Amino acid sequence: MAKVNLNRVPMPKQEPKVRAKNYEEVAFGYSDEQAQEEASRCIQCPKPNCVKGCPVDIDIPGFIKAVRDGNMPEAVRVLKDKNSLPATCGRVCPQETQCESTCVLAKKGAPVAIGRLERYVADWERANKGVMKSPVIQVAPSGKRVAIVGSGPAGLTAASDLAKLGHEVTILEALHVAGGVTMYGIPEFRLPKDIVQSDVNYVASLGVEIKLDTVVGRTVTVDELLDSGYHAAFLAPGAGAPMFMNIPGENLNGVYSANEFLTRVNLMKAYLFPEYDTPVKVGKRVAVFGAGNVTMDSARWALRLGADEVYIIYRRSRVEMPARAEEVENAEEEGVILKLLTNPKRYIGDENGQLKALEVYEMELGEPDESGRRRPVQKPGTEYIFEVDTAICALGTRPNPIIPATTPDLETTRWGTVLTDEITGRTSKAKVWCGGDMATGAATVISAMGAGRRAATDMDKYLKG
Repeated sequence: MAKVNLNRVPMPKQEPKVRAKNYEEVAFGYSDEQAQEEASRCIQCPKPNCVKGCPVDIDIPGFIKAVRDGNMPEAVRVLKDKNSLPATCGRVCPQETQCESTCVLAKKGAPVAIGRLERYVADWERANKGVMKSPVIQVAPSGKRVAIVGSGPAGLTAASDLAKLGHEVTILEALHVAGGVTMYGIPEFRLPKDIVQSDVNYVASLGVEIKLDTVVGRTVTVDELLDSGYHAAFLAPGAGAPMFMNIPGENLNGVYSANEFLTRVNLMKAYLFPEYDTPVKVGKRVAVFGAGNVTMDSARWALRLGADEVYIIYRRSRVEMPARAEEVENAEEEGVILKLLTNPKRYIGDENGQLKALEVYEMELGEPDESGRRRPVQKPGTEYIFEVDTAICALGTRPNPIIPATTPDLETTRWGTVLTDEITGRTSKAKVWCGGDMATGAATVISAMGAGRRAATDMDKYLKG
């Protein structure tokens, strides 16, 4: 048996000083030679733990073997058998804590770069249009109609699975484009929008109808959908309502929620103003509160939009940061400054109502809290003034209450999420399932996709009696 290479093939990317000034994708992706070299590291375990670590059960050894052998049509077929959004997942899913974390090679070296190979396969398919035919639905039509609320990762996954099982599926999307958080929340330089659109187009090619500008709870209610001929509904509108700190000065000009900021920039193309008529004002000294991927996205956009200094203000230490290590590394390479063990007390404005500074204080870590992380505790007498002219709150999101408020019998939790069976996705309301951020609160793309798959499986059983 040949000796296994314990070091993964690096993926080329733009130089930090260059990419911090443009909007193009940071990573270039693997070349054909690099992909085959990385794929050859996979030892094709007879009992692959990597599959167990994948929320949508991709045959990971199968598609990697096809890459290794240069059989790209087979790689695409195997990958898309379980994943309708591979170009998206290959870029933004936290493989390092899921499939790659269970790779056998991780015990002595670097795991196989499963996410990068997934991206490579998806990009190969996009570059070789016409080679792969749209899949032909082999099952007979069930005669059942399903409404999917939301076109994010959970909705698209459920829709594609149900369509492949013979059901007539309609997606109802509130915005003017489909894709959900992958369109409005994730930056162009991390996930180009034409790639998201290609994934959406694939789902539509399965026969799924996508209705845009349809706000369920306003345009139409869940009950009205069920009364109009839909036999079941899957709720996956995401969690788009921002959370704030409720400290003095939050209404000052220059204070954004990450939702507003990223939606303006990503979806409404504010970075191309005045070509797109959606301005967004970013000052010279920017503070972003939080430590997740949304925090990194906001901070890195602020740099690209002209800020001289961008600070991430986080009340814990680097060890507790929930963002992907790769995203933190990219942010620091580009010049973002981490201001750790620091928390804001209030915003300070000028006579015109414009943010000019923060009052912050230092923190220290105490005993672990219910999350298992050490609880941040304020250090007395450490307050000081920190000058900034723009602040972005990236502190998490919660579901919009519009659907629960207009849907009798739909039980919710005290956090505003829909009470949902974790295995089946069933809600308290008959004929209604739920998944993704509306059920769990803000989470990852791949976990939402897993919820969509589980719900689709249970809905199919229900629809077929």
